[in-house]
Amino acid sequence: MSMDTDEGKTVMCLLTDPEGTHLGSAMYIPQNAGPLQLTQLVNRFLDNEEMLPYSFYVSDEELLVPVGTYLEKNKVSVEKVLTIVYQQQAVFRIRPVNRCSQTIAGHAEAVLCVSFSPDGKQLASGSGDTTVRLWDLYTETPLFTCKGHKNWVLTVAWSPDGKHLVSGSKSGEICCWNPKKGELEGSPLTGHKKWITGISWEPVHLSSPCRRFVTSSKDGDARIWDITLKKSIICLSGHTLAVTCVQWGGDGIIYTGSQDCTIKMWETTQGKLIRELKGHGHWINSLALSTEYVLRTGAFDHTGRQYPPNEEKQKALERYNQTKGDSPERLVSGSDDFTMFLWEPSVSKQPKKRLTGHQQLVNHVYFSPDGKWIASASFDKSVRLWNGITGQFVTTFRGHVGPVYQVSWSADSRLLLSGSKDSTLKIWEIRTKKLKQDLPGHSDEVFAVDWSPDGEKVVSGGKDRVLKLWKG
Repeated sequence: MSMDTDEGKTVMCLLTDPEGTHLGSAMYIPQNAGPLQLTQLVNRFLDNEEMLPYSFYVSDEELLVPVGTYLEKNKVSVEKVLTIVYQQQAVFRIRPVNRCSQTIAGHAEAVLCVSFSPDGKQLASGSGDTTVRLWDLYTETPLFTCKGHKNWVLTVAWSPDGKHLVSGSKSGEICCWNPKKGELEGSPLTGHKKWITGISWEPVHLSSPCRRFVTSSKDGDARIWDITLKKSIICLSGHTLAVTCVQWGGDGIIYTGSQDCTIKMWETTQGKLIRELKGHGHWINSLALSTEYVLRTGAFDHTGRQYPPNEEKQKALERYNQTKGDSPERLVSGSDDFTMFLWEPSVSKQPKKRLTGHQQLVNHVYFSPDGKWIASASFDKSVRLWNGITGQFVTTFRGHVGPVYQVSWSADSRLLLSGSKDSTLKIWEIRTKKLKQDLPGHSDEVFAVDWSPDGEKVVSGGKDRVLKLWKG
């Protein structure tokens, strides 16, 4: 269809944001208008000082052609009002990772957890050999071997200001490390009677410098610790079975998920139970927050700028509010019952949506940095993508030939990484909904993956005891 015959034709369109809020009223736009013209329109309507990039969706499918072409292809009536959803995209782009830049040996047993620091400059790993290791990312060599645990190191977590690293082990003790020196800060913290399943720090926009973090354990309790006082200050008890995951939300509420099929919400001054979220029919394995990326990175953004301690809290608050927007913080839970629930816990204790489709247990759930998508990893060998606002199913990424253990997002929310029992990592492109890159190289199961917050690198670790760094 040539442009000139299309000139005079218009179609009635209604622009809305992902939450469903209308941008002005319905208006006639030319049928030959595509994403570029719509982007200009949205920028004008929103009075943006600079042109921001947007993507457009019609009934959950991205609009990549002129509106008229879309109508013809999908046989949509020109008489009806066409609702177009606009979504702001990241103003920076992350290069897709496509090669292994280094394989680093060091751990004597399987690598069980990996995590980049919030500024993306440091890397920590925990292993079955009872050590935590810190790695030099410039030379891609081992930096410190941190000894102090008595058993497998199951989880590591950086404070969002990057000043502390905390790890939890299979025997239940917590170790606090100084990442600059690789030394233990005081003796290991004891209190939990069984292994540690999760660690989450208090967001930096609520308290700076970072002092408090929460741990969840197989013993059925969660505990809040103070790194300065070196002790457990509050014990959150109420779950009747193991607590499998924990998140410290941006509103200051702690969420715990448990094998007793409930999610509990706690306030953090006295450790009182606020409400319970019920719905799952089996163990809860994973919890994720829509603001998790910005909570993890605090004041650090893609520009790499360092802020003085007195400005850190304010900058982190700005970033949090920008990500959250006017909508409430959302929570997603993944379970052994093969389903997920999307919640808006500050609004209701009823789930917003039940997300069904996986044919096996859901092992890991994760929101994209912009909060627009949810990815879920399952033992059914697939990764599923969902709309992070409505919970609507978007697509299934198939390609792994074994259970998928963990997923991680690129900082611009355009790419998704998965690690599997089949020994490969895979990178999926959200726009095309296809496999972007297959990354073989490990000789056994990949237990842990992380994409650095600055977007430069990917790390993976697993049963073959090596860490692999991948770059673009």
